[in-house]
Amino acid sequence: MVEPLEPMEPEAGSLGPEPIVSVRGLTKRYGSLYAVRDLDLDVPRGATYGLIGPNGAGKTTTMSILASLLRP
Repeated sequence: MVEPLEPMEPEAGSLGPEPIVSVRGLTKRYGSLYAVRDLDLDVPRGATYGLIGPNGAGKTTTMSILASLLRP
């Protein structure tokens, strides 16, 4: 049986726990075409996020990079 993680308590004087995902300036190019350009993203622990947008917006590319399937 897997035990759930206990919520992190913020340190005194901080604004909250560290984000579980933190990305700054993520960029992926295919030649001269930008699939993702300068993405900044913070996802706090316990939050649910979704990537939405039209086809070709870079959603799959972003998730593939975050999952380390593609190099940025």
